[in-house]
Amino acid sequence: MNGAESLVSTLVDQGVDICFANPGTSEMHFLAALENPKMRSVLCLFEGVATGAADGWYRMKGTPASTLLHLGPGLANGLANIHNAKRASSGMVNVIGEHSTSHLKYDPPLTSDIEGLARPLSHWVRRADSASAIAWDATQAVNKASEHPGQIATLILPGDTSWQEAGTPMKPKIATPQRKAPNAARIEHVAKVLRSGETALLILANTATRGTALLRAGQVAAATGARLASQFFTARIERGAGRVPIERIPYAVSQAQAFLKGFKHLITLETTEPVAFFAYPDRPSLLKAEGTSVHALVEADEDSELALDMLLDALEATATQPLRQAQVETPVPTGALHPTSVAHALAAALPEDCILVDESLTTGRESMGLTMGARPHDLINNMGGSIGYATPVATGAALACPDRRVFCMVGDGSAMYTIQSLWTQAREELNVTTIIFANNSYAILKAEYANMGAGTPGARALSMIDIDRPRIDWLAMAKSMGVPAVAVDTAEGFHQAMVRSTLEPGPCLIEVRL
Repeated sequence: MNGAESLVSTLVDQGVDICFANPGTSEMHFLAALENPKMRSVLCLFEGVATGAADGWYRMKGTPASTLLHLGPGLANGLANIHNAKRASSGMVNVIGEHSTSHLKYDPPLTSDIEGLARPLSHWVRRADSASAIAWDATQAVNKASEHPGQIATLILPGDTSWQEAGTPMKPKIATPQRKAPNAARIEHVAKVLRSGETALLILANTATRGTALLRAGQVAAATGARLASQFFTARIERGAGRVPIERIPYAVSQAQAFLKGFKHLITLETTEPVAFFAYPDRPSLLKAEGTSVHALVEADEDSELALDMLLDALEATATQPLRQAQVETPVPTGALHPTSVAHALAAALPEDCILVDESLTTGRESMGLTMGARPHDLINNMGGSIGYATPVATGAALACPDRRVFCMVGDGSAMYTIQSLWTQAREELNVTTIIFANNSYAILKAEYANMGAGTPGARALSMIDIDRPRIDWLAMAKSMGVPAVAVDTAEGFHQAMVRSTLEPGPCLIEVRL
């Protein structure tokens, strides 16, 4: 067994059985090792697709995937979606190819400071220094990536450690991920706040927005009158009919301030107090009202389910029934397409247990509240703000949950960052419906231009925001990558296209012409 085979074998032994790859010359031995029948290898035509797909896999599976990237430039191409994954607390194991140790001294053209590139967005970075140590290195990488919250682990693999004989490696024990128990005094303090009768908002994030933890939060809300919310962007929320409803703190500063104004207490679970996404002239960074107190119930590395169980005990409310969202039968909309009709079409069309990946920005920003009563589904948002995340994350989510339809809503400007995802979806026959909102501009930037107080954009500024010269042919783009596509320009047409997309397996694209 050579070093590369030892690495793949170790990854598989620890449950990391998928690799999103964009390989180069230095990674040929690792590529050969991917013949291991227990490892699924998925080719991505851009490194940002590979890292984003690993993010999507983790969000739905809760276990890390691996990526294979080509030297420093390959890592650099994938960093934007590593950033998004880190902000979403997704775990992943990145394997970065490197020149052989003896070759590095000659400074060949692809030489770079891989550690320097990786460290700002990785929780753990190591360079493998021998084939015999790779199994140990890989085990440490997976252990780190599997922590709570998920971590980014980066293992640099010099070519010679791949091809040299590994011998019989000593494999360290696989660690069982542990979540810290919250402080009991902190639980009692929050219980006292909730018993006071003063207005309170529980802000949920990460694992608190799904599963048993979300049900427990619904019990707390029912018992105390506190309201539940999430930050505007969250890693994954279980929502829809029958689930505990969570309000969404608005994106815009003035709207967020208005939403938060009535609360005396903000209680956070696996997140921090609400902060403006950007700094704006003459507007605050912190969004809470003056005099509002912030209480951390659950820190990022703690167990939300346990904390909420303890809180219910302290409140003597363990038998309380949780709040649940009623199903809302939304009529199929007709006529023009706009954020409200788009949301109504979504609410009417989303099938039960689907996954909705949202990067719709201007079109979807105000409409998610109108889908709360739709059939039960999971919603995934972009935590890091680097655009081009949605189509890769949808790809990874579809591989993680092959029996569930994934809907990916993305603006046309964002989609162009990682449109290569369509090719991987076609090759892997993934059940992804990609919805392109085509307004032929970076519409989000037009709004931000005004928010920043930069005045009225001139012709040159507008030319840097509009993307209509030339207009992107989305139907041709999809066809070229093996994905069937259709264009719609009415609300009823959009609804029909979504419903039809669920009737046949495999990917498709809907261009929504705004």
